[in-house]
Amino acid sequence: MPKPKKKTQKKTKKQSNNSLVVAVILILVTFAVTTCSRKIAGRKEKEPPPKTAAKSHSKKKTAKYLLQEDFEKGSKTNYNSESVHLSSGSWEFKDAVTGRLEDDHKAGAQALRIRDNGMATMDFDIAVKGTVTVTLKYALYGKDEAGAWELWASVNRGQRFIRVGNTVAVTSNSLQTSTFTVTTAATVRFRIRKTDKHGSRLNFDAIRVSAGGKEMPAVKPEKGAEAVRGDDDNLLLGNPSNAAAAVVMANNYLMDKGYYTLSYNRDNGTPNWVSWHIASGDLGRMARGNDFRPDADVPEGWFQVSRFSYNGSGFDRGHNCPSGDRTATRDANEATFLMTNMIPQAPNHNQHLWSNLENYTRSLVRGGNEVYVIMGSYGSGGKGSKGMSKKIGNNRVNVPARIWKVIVVLPEGNNDLKRVSRQTRVIAVNTPNNNDVNTKWSAYLTSIEEIEKATGYKLLSNVPAAVREELVKKIDTGD
Repeated sequence: MPKPKKKTQKKTKKQSNNSLVVAVILILVTFAVTTCSRKIAGRKEKEPPPKTAAKSHSKKKTAKYLLQEDFEKGSKTNYNSESVHLSSGSWEFKDAVTGRLEDDHKAGAQALRIRDNGMATMDFDIAVKGTVTVTLKYALYGKDEAGAWELWASVNRGQRFIRVGNTVAVTSNSLQTSTFTVTTAATVRFRIRKTDKHGSRLNFDAIRVSAGGKEMPAVKPEKGAEAVRGDDDNLLLGNPSNAAAAVVMANNYLMDKGYYTLSYNRDNGTPNWVSWHIASGDLGRMARGNDFRPDADVPEGWFQVSRFSYNGSGFDRGHNCPSGDRTATRDANEATFLMTNMIPQAPNHNQHLWSNLENYTRSLVRGGNEVYVIMGSYGSGGKGSKGMSKKIGNNRVNVPARIWKVIVVLPEGNNDLKRVSRQTRVIAVNTPNNNDVNTKWSAYLTSIEEIEKATGYKLLSNVPAAVREELVKKIDTGD
């Protein structure tokens, strides 16, 4: 049977050839797939897709700045005061809009536009310690002529703003750049303020805040370098209770609010006393702010008195340092509306008796004097429009029984402490916190000595002892 055997061998050879072809094809396919895969993988590592590259670049760019605001997001087309949510966070606009008109000078689609004495203020903080550098672009809007603006900074969460550097004069209708530096211990926020009175409008764009930089020299006091250090200081005449900014002194906690200084009482939710200085430069035309608000500088964990704590109590939110004594700037006026500057005050006492004394004090300043004022309260239990109360605000805020004030009057000048003499006029009053008080403050004239006996404080402690000894016994005539 040789034929069948031969036929079988031929068939096996054919199958072998086919298998070899298939194997070669599989090897080639495998090689091609592997090579392509490696090329693709290699390309992915070395050349990221454009989208991935852009995302990576964005992260790198953001990390370069502590704050980057171009006013491209958010929209506000009226000049009313309101918050606007921008890409960096919430900003408070006052006489300001996001402008995208042809006359708005901008780096992108829109920019900030401010008119009159408007401003734009950050409602959030940048957490940073040390010196930071701020750059921003600015220009006159459209073809407006001449303008001016300032950069202000707050390092205590918006409670007090201080000007950074000098006022910037604007004369160009194309974007220019200014640079500032400011140093902070923990946080900082900024405010852009238009300061000229020419009716021009200004554009601002491309604000950048970065870490580092050389601190700028402090701005000289407006009253001149000739003033002796300490003049006009709110505590020039002394710290009546030796208050200190230490949380262990919870009921005698020193707080410097810039425009006034106070001793805060945590358990009472009111100040023990408030001390401030008034000169002609403090009295301007700024309207009353009415922005009653909690004080963010109250230590964490302490009860925070709110603007609503006095609601329905029958007592006014009575200023210690009055709104009317701080009308030169918006910041100064708004600082007086912190709740740490308030006491529950009987309405008639606040609106008539005390208002009359405050107006009289300002008339002295307008008449060529400067004054140092200390106001305080003590005791518990006052009579408001709804009767007698000892506590309000869910029993968290003490209603004082007595309200007192001391006013030291000096002719305008320098070396204030040295100018306090036995002849210096001192006005001291001590009044009941009742709604049926006499509207004439002169009915409650007393001596500093009597106020000290009632409070345990030592007033005018920085005045030379021999002079102080006579001043504390004086009772003014009220003229």
